[in-house]
Amino acid sequence: MEAGLILLIVIAVFALLLAAKTVRIIPQARAGVVERLGRYQRTLSPGLAIVVPFVDHVGAMIDLREQVVTFKPAGVITGDNVGIQIDSVLYFTITDAKSVSYEVANPLQAIEQLTVTTLRNVIGGLTLEQTLTSRDEINTRLRTVLDEATGRWGIRVNRVEVKAIDPPATIQEAMEKQMRAERDRRAAILTAEGSKQSQILNAEGAKQSAVLTAEGQREAAILRAEGEAKAIDTVFKAIHAGDPDQGLLSYQYLQMLPKLAEGEANKIFIIPSEFSQALGNIGGAISGTVRSPQPPAPPVP
Repeated sequence: MEAGLILLIVIAVFALLLAAKTVRIIPQARAGVVERLGRYQRTLSPGLAIVVPFVDHVGAMIDLREQVVTFKPAGVITGDNVGIQIDSVLYFTITDAKSVSYEVANPLQAIEQLTVTTLRNVIGGLTLEQTLTSRDEINTRLRTVLDEATGRWGIRVNRVEVKAIDPPATIQEAMEKQMRAERDRRAAILTAEGSKQSQILNAEGAKQSAVLTAEGQREAAILRAEGEAKAIDTVFKAIHAGDPDQGLLSYQYLQMLPKLAEGEANKIFIIPSEFSQALGNIGGAISGTVRSPQPPAPPVP
């Protein structure tokens, strides 16, 4: 009885072990490589899979998601013999579980070494200044070379980025001095150009102001002259229309004499020669008025 129970237990354990060896569950975004008697047999896709126990061997699960790896700084020399340190980061995806399992022993180490050698080839044809300003070009060339080399390994390089470029301290100091000098030069040029433009604008403004002032004075003088001409013409026409006699003109002349003497600068009053003639005309006009005979009385009917 006890022997039968032990046998049942052994059979149950063996059945569980056999089921565990037969049924495999592959997670999403993973792949399993099956070897039968040491040789590649097939690749398991995500889900439930059945294998032959004790004959088929399922290796480690291979991650099919995009992976990111950062490589340690690599020392390279530029085309103008300047040693620099470059940090790079790589984004890749495993596309073929079989190839990545059997075509390369250590994929990450192989990619790192290939990245370093490619960087040295690319940077060796560029100067330091070109290296610092051509990151996009370096990234593109790196990706092209790496993608071609890793394709047969079942790896697709999605992106390569140069994370940091570190020149020597002395070169950095020299570059900083050069940049400061360049900024100072540009600032001086901008200041000089601003001063020049300001002077030009001030001169143009003064010129336009002088022109407008002169035009205003000219227009005002023309208007005053036209007004005086119209006033003289009006007075002249009024005088001729009234037909004044010599006595009235002499009287108006005498009225204008005091106005000629007005002003603080007039210290001496000169009587013109026409004054006596004007007085004579006025006297004659008055005497003529007094001595004029009365008209005869009309006859009495």
